[in-house]
Amino acid sequence: MKQAVHFGAGNIGRGFIGALFSQSGYHVTFVDIAEGIINQLNEEKQYKVILAADEQESLIIENVSGLNNLTQEAEVIEAIKQADFLTTAIGPNILPRIAPLMAKGLAARAEAGINEKLYVIACENQISATDLLKGYILENLESGINLENVSFLNSAVDRIVPIQNNQGSLDVLVEPYHEWVVETTEDIPHIEGMKIVPELAPFIERKLFTVNTGHAVIAYFGYLAGKETIDQTLADGDIFKQVQATLGETGAYLIDRYDLNPDEHQKYIDKIIGRFENARLNDGVTRVGRSPIRKLGPEDRLVRPALQAQKAGLSYTNLAKAIAAALLFDNREDEEAVKLQEMIQKNGVANVLKEVCGLEESGELAREILKQYEALKK
Repeated sequence: MKQAVHFGAGNIGRGFIGALFSQSGYHVTFVDIAEGIINQLNEEKQYKVILAADEQESLIIENVSGLNNLTQEAEVIEAIKQADFLTTAIGPNILPRIAPLMAKGLAARAEAGINEKLYVIACENQISATDLLKGYILENLESGINLENVSFLNSAVDRIVPIQNNQGSLDVLVEPYHEWVVETTEDIPHIEGMKIVPELAPFIERKLFTVNTGHAVIAYFGYLAGKETIDQTLADGDIFKQVQATLGETGAYLIDRYDLNPDEHQKYIDKIIGRFENARLNDGVTRVGRSPIRKLGPEDRLVRPALQAQKAGLSYTNLAKAIAAALLFDNREDEEAVKLQEMIQKNGVANVLKEVCGLEESGELAREILKQYEALKK
C-alpha cells in the first residue's frame, strides 16, 4: 500500500491532510508527541470526519496508525524510509523541532539506496513553509547525503477546523470547504483534493490575505467587543463593515499585484465571509486570535499586506486598525497574548511595532497604527 507520513495528529492533520491521503488509497502514519491520540489511532485504526453542514455528513477515515516521535525515533525513521509523501500540519514554529528527525529519515533512505520519489510538503499557514522546512532539514543533514529523489514542494492550505468538543474521540468536525494547492511542474501522484499549480504565490497570498487576514480581523475586533464566536461577531454590523473594508484593502493589493479579475476576487471575498458565518462551526474568537505575536510578524496576515499596500500607493488604514486591535488582544489564557501585553507595558507600543512587526516608528504605517491604537483604547 502507498505510504504517507504526516507530522501532526491534531485536528487539522486528521481532519484535512491525513483524511485526503486516506481517501486517496494511502496508509497514513501520524507522527506526534500526543501519546493518547497516538495510542487511540493504533487501537481504533479509524475515525470520522464530520462536515459542519445541515446534513451532518461524515466520512470514515481508515488505514491510519500513529508513532510518537519522542519515544519511537527508530520507527519514525523506518516509516520515512518507506514513504511516498512526507507532510506536516503542526504550526510553522514547530518545524525546526521536527527537522532533525526528518533529516535522519532522509539520510537512512539515501543510505539504503531507495530510489523511489519522496514528496515533502509543509501544510502550514506560512509563505514558503516547505522552503523553511527544507532549510532546517539541510542544517541537520551531513554533507554528501543524496537528496536527488526528494522533492520539496510549497503549498497553500485552507480549511476551518474549530476547537473540538469530542471528549476523547478521534472524530473531527470540519467545514465542508477545503483547498490544498501545491506548487510544482513535476508529474506527481494524484491525491484527492490536491490542486497542482506552476506558481503558488497568487494562491497563497490570496488565501493568506483574505482567509487568514479576515479571520484575524473578526477575532480581534470580536474580542474587543466581548463576542464569543466568529459567527456572532460577524452578526455585529459595524464589525462586518470593518471586515469588508479590510478585505477591500488586501483585495486592492492582490488585484494590483497579480492582475486578478476584480469581480471574481470580490466573489471570493464574499464566499470566504460566508464560510466565517457558519454557526455550526461554533468557532471561538480566542481560538482564532491566539498567538498574536506570530500573527503580527512582518511576513504574516496583517503587517505584510499593509506594507505591500503602502508600497503600492494603496489604502491601508483599515489594516492599520486591525493591527492595533491585535495589539490589544490581552487574553490571559494565551501565552503569546500575555507576553505581548508585557512587552507593551515594559517598552511601549512603538518598540513592539519594531521588535515584532519590523516597523520603524517614523514610518507611515507605524504612525497610522499608533494613532488607531490610541483611538481603540479609548
